Amino acid sequence: MEQKPVIRIRPLVAGETELLKDFLYEAIFVPEGMEPPDRSIIEKPELSLYCEDFGSDPADNCLVAEADGRVIGAVWTRIMDDYGHVDDETPSLPSRCTGNTGTGASEWK
Repeated sequence: MEQKPVIRIRPLVAGETELLKDFLYEAIFVPEGMEPPDRSIIEKPELSLYCEDFGSDPADNCLVAEADGRVIGAVWTRIMDDYGHVDDETPSLPSRCTGNTGTGASEWK
């Protein structure tokens, strides 16, 4: 039986905030048979607010999942006026795990 890698959960560290853009892009729903949008779509204001200047507000928090020294997932909180905004005290909770990591974590989204 193949042994699955150990997944380690840890805080996002300085210099890794650009990873959030990767996970944001991967989280865009693309219907079957459709081409994914150009990566530049994450620079649109309605999407860039999830990552822009991340860490500049005390309410910005992020944990990443790491397997074999590679970040395979992220979950972060941020107070922002996004889809599903509740109020200015309740953070949004975006999350994403890369597909087919060999860890069984590909179901996490």
